[in-house]
Amino acid sequence: MRSAPTDHRTVIQRRIRGAERDLVTLSHRIHAHPELAFEEVRASTWVAQQLSAAGFDVEHGCYGLSTAVRATVGSGPLHVAVCAEYDALPGIGHACGHNVIAAAAVGAGVGLAGLADDLGLTVTVLGTPAEEGGGGKILMLERGAFEGVDAAMMVHPAATEMDAMPGTAVSQFDIRYRGTPAHAGAYPERGVNAADAMTVAQVAIGLLRQQTTGSDRIQGIVTEAGSAANVIPESSRGRWIVRSDSVEALAPLASRVARCFEAGALATGCELTTTPVGPDYADLRPDPTLLALYRANAEALGRTFPSLPDGAAVGAATDMGNVSHAVPAIHPMLGLDCAPAVNHQREFTAACVTPAADRAVLDGALAMAWTAADLATAAVRTS
Repeated sequence: MRSAPTDHRTVIQRRIRGAERDLVTLSHRIHAHPELAFEEVRASTWVAQQLSAAGFDVEHGCYGLSTAVRATVGSGPLHVAVCAEYDALPGIGHACGHNVIAAAAVGAGVGLAGLADDLGLTVTVLGTPAEEGGGGKILMLERGAFEGVDAAMMVHPAATEMDAMPGTAVSQFDIRYRGTPAHAGAYPERGVNAADAMTVAQVAIGLLRQQTTGSDRIQGIVTEAGSAANVIPESSRGRWIVRSDSVEALAPLASRVARCFEAGALATGCELTTTPVGPDYADLRPDPTLLALYRANAEALGRTFPSLPDGAAVGAATDMGNVSHAVPAIHPMLGLDCAPAVNHQREFTAACVTPAADRAVLDGALAMAWTAADLATAAVRTS
């Protein structure tokens, strides 16, 4: 393995700063054209084009996903993957800042592209669709995208800087009750009320919350509960999310929630159908070595990591959690100094194209690229 150049940090910084306009433009462009999970046609195309221009060997539409991207440069023995996300949220656009994530990932790739072989690196930037519920990284993981990868990383904007997001394990599913319609005034006894079944389940879940831990979360919305007040509802639907600290804790909690929905069916005589929405997300387990390298590099750029109160960001989840169970990985948060606006609010959507967000793109790219280079030079010293 060849020794890394002593000025590799300066070269990486120069390359990323030289691409500043293109990276910020990419972030703003994705933000201005939000696309939902698995529909990120424009965003994935722009990411692929920018990486191709930087000298990467790019495959667009891979692992059975039309909006997945795999871009690779270098042929060194240490393989580092940088993950880009670019899907938006329904109704509120890029309220989780995936435009920043995508641009920072591309920036890290640009910074490392010219030095990969000298550093002994293979660098892969993975465009990962459908983080918001679709589990794009999980599908890509199952289909071999992370095979041979020694370390994986990404950055994510938030209101406050964090080196490690306390990501939880999540299961998401659709619920449907089917009953029998009837005239609600003349023949109510002939109906089987699907809306009542959903109500019974919600009451049961409300009572269950008394026996869950402080970090467990059970969330849901009713998307259908009848269409006319004088008709016994034949159908009701909802989407529900169950969260817990770990995959080990998630399974028994999800089972208890399932019994609440079964209670609704039993009490009313409705038929119950439960349909998973994407794969389950695992809890995030950051690698301590990568984390220490990243934090030092972020602090070298002037970023600070304030002490957070207990329970801060509990309940957040990412499909990067599943990756972290398979390979050493990190998922630090880039503070945008936008409090009280937080992720998944319209105010946070606006915060993701501010000067603070543009700085986060560049700092995130540079901190990740330096971390990959530091990992490579450490491998050189121990080889």
